[in-house]
Amino acid sequence: MLTVEIPGRFTLNLAYLVLDYNGTIAVDGKLLPGVGELLVELNKFLKIYVLTRDTFGKVREELALFPFVELIIVGEPGAQEKRKFLEKLGAEKTVAIGNGYNDRLMLKEAALGILVIEEEGASIEALLSADIIVKSPIDALKLLTNKGRMVATLRC
Repeated sequence: MLTVEIPGRFTLNLAYLVLDYNGTIAVDGKLLPGVGELLVELNKFLKIYVLTRDTFGKVREELALFPFVELIIVGEPGAQEKRKFLEKLGAEKTVAIGNGYNDRLMLKEAALGILVIEEEGASIEALLSADIIVKSPIDALKLLTNKGRMVATLRC
């Protein structure tokens, strides 16, 4: 469990991390450097899920070293499937990280939605659904390992 008090606003009690894969923590199907190490650290207090269409067919191979990450291959329409998965977990206990149009609903519904703008870019609809926008998955994950950064961004 990760608890973060956002002064003047709310308290987050997070149990789950739900990640999109391509464009969020991977580019062209390849997990970005440094992401794995942060996932290991975050696994100490959050259950981690990756929801993806696996556009490049590499996600199983790339995540093989991280057996604690639960991989879910989503179908069409991906946005609804991701949102429904979040609802089953408990959106109020979930941080979601994504970049694409099919991430917009999970970013909006999550207790905390973080949008990543990596090499693939980001959907404007997803951007408008997020609570925080960052320039890399490392920045997104470090918001969770260094709570002061999150507080500084979200406080009243």
